[in-house]
Amino acid sequence: MIFAAIADWADAGEFPVEFMCQQLGVSRSGYYAWRTRPVSHRKLTDIDLTSRIRRIHQQGRGNPGVRRVRAGLAAEGIRCGLARIHRLMQAAGLQGRHPKAWRRTTIAGAKPVSAPDLIGRNFTAPAPDKAWCGDITYVKTWTGWAYVATVIDLHSRMVVGWAVADHMRTSLVLDALQMALDRRRPPAGVIFHSDRGTQYTSQEFADFCRKNDIRRSLGRTGVCWDNAVAESFFATYKKELIHNRPWPTINQLKTETFSWIEAYHNRTRRHSTLDYLTPSEYELGYRNIHELAA
Repeated sequence: MIFAAIADWADAGEFPVEFMCQQLGVSRSGYYAWRTRPVSHRKLTDIDLTSRIRRIHQQGRGNPGVRRVRAGLAAEGIRCGLARIHRLMQAAGLQGRHPKAWRRTTIAGAKPVSAPDLIGRNFTAPAPDKAWCGDITYVKTWTGWAYVATVIDLHSRMVVGWAVADHMRTSLVLDALQMALDRRRPPAGVIFHSDRGTQYTSQEFADFCRKNDIRRSLGRTGVCWDNAVAESFFATYKKELIHNRPWPTINQLKTETFSWIEAYHNRTRRHSTLDYLTPSEYELGYRNIHELAA
C-alpha cells in the first residue's frame, strides 16, 4: 500500500521518490522492484471485476449490495463468490443501502365494505395479471404531504399502476388502479389485494372494482404481513429514493417516482424473490440469472 501511494504521488510529480521513501521508512530499491514486478493474474482480474462492480453499482443508482452485484455479474456471464465481491466493494468504498424501521400507518374506517382474503399470504401468481396488490405511502415535501399509491403484479413484482397526489382520498388508489387496467387489459376476475385502509374499504372503491370485474381481497386490520409485497415495495422505495434527498415539490416527486419505477424498478433492479431477475426479464420468460448470459 505504501509503494502504491508513492507511485501515485510520483506519477503526479508531487514529491521526489527518494524523499518519500525516506519519510515513509521504505527502501528506494524495494520500491523500484515493486514497480517493475509483473502484476499477478488475480490482481488483474480484481481490477477488471472492480470496474464492472462500479458500473453495476452506478447503474443501480448506488443501491445494490453484494448479492445484487453478484447477480449483475452473473447476468454478464461472470461467476464470482460473495466474499470476493464484498472485499472488492469494501476496497472501492461501495455498499448497498439498508431500509429504515417500518411503522404501521393504516387505520380502518368506520363500517367498512368488507371482502375475503383471497391471497392468504401466498404472494405468487401463475401468470401475469392474475393477482395484483397495492397500498399507499406518504412523502413529506416542502409544500406539504404527498401520497403515493401502487398496483403490483404478484407474478413478476412489476409495478403496473401508480399515482401521486396531495391527498389520500379514494380517487388516489382509483387512479393507480385505472393506470393498471389501461396498461395491462387484464382478464375478468383479476384479484386486487390490499389492507383495510379506508380507501380500499370504501363503497366507491367497491363499485369501481365491480364495474371493472376486479375481485377484491383484503388482509386483516393492522397485520402488515398480510400485504407484505406492497409493504416491502414501499420500504425499498423509501430506502433507495425518498430518504436520499429533500423533496421541494410534489411535481418533482412525481417525475422522480416515474423514473424510479418505470426505468429502474421494473427494468433494472434485480429482485431476490425472482432469483435476482428484473420484473421485465421475468415477464419475458427467464427463470435463472445465468440464462441471460447464454
